[in-house]
Amino acid sequence: MTKTRKPKGNESITVDPNDPEDRKGKLKEFGGSLSDNWNSMLTNQVAGSLWMSNADAADRDRLASSMVAGLRGIAPRDELEGMMAAQLLAAHNAAMECYRRAMIGEQTFEGRKENLNQANKLSRTWATLLDALNKHRGKGQQKVTVEHVHVHAGGQAVVGTVERPGGGDHSKIEEQPHAKQIAHAPEPPLWGEDPVREPVPVSRDGERPLPNARGKISGRPDRE
Repeated sequence: MTKTRKPKGNESITVDPNDPEDRKGKLKEFGGSLSDNWNSMLTNQVAGSLWMSNADAADRDRLASSMVAGLRGIAPRDELEGMMAAQLLAAHNAAMECYRRAMIGEQTFEGRKENLNQANKLSRTWATLLDALNKHRGKGQQKVTVEHVHVHAGGQAVVGTVERPGGGDHSKIEEQPHAKQIAHAPEPPLWGEDPVREPVPVSRDGERPLPNARGKISGRPDRE
């Protein structure tokens, strides 16, 4: 399907998303798309992010070729990765330019500080883009924390990813080289909070008759 839109003036632009000449993907290694128009546009955007005001024609060609080599090295697999790759290179170029300007002598402290602040922000942006690209490619780090492992007598615990080929419970733990086995180790029994104790006999005196409390006390006259 061909779409034609008319911008300002009498000029018309024709867009054919299914153009067979465009969908050859000869430049896919640079932009990640089957559309070579997209790949060429992305490559030109990356080359335009370079600071070339003081470069001659030979230096401009060399710098542009280096950006193309950078896109090829990142190797975007689709349009999203192509955009992230282009922004990675653009953020790197801008950050390095700010670092370069911060090192120029005979400038105010505020000017040097501002260049370093901008370079720091651009470096953080670059790191964020790299993390987004790795997550898109499925390279994000995964951390699994095992807090409690209960192993009963005669049992085994496996820490790690266990895959069972073909389903069922017939897979063996020995077939998982990446898993660690925790064997059950018997331990001596511990005392409970209120252990039952056997009674211990306590020796005591036998029963003795008590003296008469009203008996006669020697040396004391009887009352009449």
